[in-house]
Amino acid sequence: MGSVPKTLLLPRSFQAKSRTLPLIPASTENLETGWPAAASYFFDDTVDFLSLMKEFVATNNDRAQVLVHALPYIQQYRSKTVVVKYGGNAMINEGIKTAVIKDLILMACVGIRTVLVHGGGPEIDTMLKTIGKESRFVQGLRYTDDETMEMVQMVLCGKINKDIVALIQQSGGRAIGICGIDGGLLKARRLKSPDLGLVGEIDSVDTTVIDTILDSGAIPVVSSVALGIEDTILNINADTAAASIAAALHAEKLILMTDVYGILRDIHDPSSLIKVTKRSDLVSLKQDGTVSKGMIPKIDCCIAALDAGVSKAHIIDGRLPHALLIELFTDEGIGTMIVA
Repeated sequence: MGSVPKTLLLPRSFQAKSRTLPLIPASTENLETGWPAAASYFFDDTVDFLSLMKEFVATNNDRAQVLVHALPYIQQYRSKTVVVKYGGNAMINEGIKTAVIKDLILMACVGIRTVLVHGGGPEIDTMLKTIGKESRFVQGLRYTDDETMEMVQMVLCGKINKDIVALIQQSGGRAIGICGIDGGLLKARRLKSPDLGLVGEIDSVDTTVIDTILDSGAIPVVSSVALGIEDTILNINADTAAASIAAALHAEKLILMTDVYGILRDIHDPSSLIKVTKRSDLVSLKQDGTVSKGMIPKIDCCIAALDAGVSKAHIIDGRLPHALLIELFTDEGIGTMIVA
């Protein structure tokens, strides 16, 4: 790491709830927070990373070094396309939500062509409960009948999509909200399994509407529904939608924000995080059980994107503040990077 400031190593200490942050400032004389220098701070998904940076990056020189460290990454990704899938608890916790929005705006400001694809499972569940309908999942996919599809459109394409757009606009960014139906973005065919109902797999992607939004300097915010080939509106898994859009855009990166640290060799040990792996290693990781259950479809999405020409795929923990910036602009990163 050479002369890289110690503060850039800070994110790795977030990887286990049982670990305290190992660094304390040399002096607290000029800190705005007033926290005692000897204090230890445990992982808490309400912690504002920027507030922590004020303590651990104590001088203007340190702050400058952080920016200098990020410079080669900014230069590398400028004018490149990065597709981010946003979902899970990162959409629920207000502090994390704000951090994600700021990350996206910063990415766009430094010239990264940033595309956001979002899910919305928890809010869909809540809406279904209000009408007395139980959520049902088959092999990790939501069973979608006609009534559920109406709720998915209402919540995903309406409330959630426009809430995200509003947050970006209120934070000084520019965003345009669309769904997979708009501009013929996503065409899909219904999955053959009768147990899933109106759930589709993507047949084709037309990125014209996304390219237009990106060329205007705005962030496309995409909800994952599609028009079926039989003219039926279909529910699409957000990871699958993000991977297909990344492939069609020939993106530099696909980043899946999840509720796990990344790929762990031991799911009970956060320190067993696999920081970098090759696409060719993923088959053996599935065979030996390292990748299992809910991680399998995410890995399959990464494989599909890499095979279609995406340079790198990342699985990161969206519960950690500013996970996107840490993964993109630091040597350490914060999750698992998969290379072709």
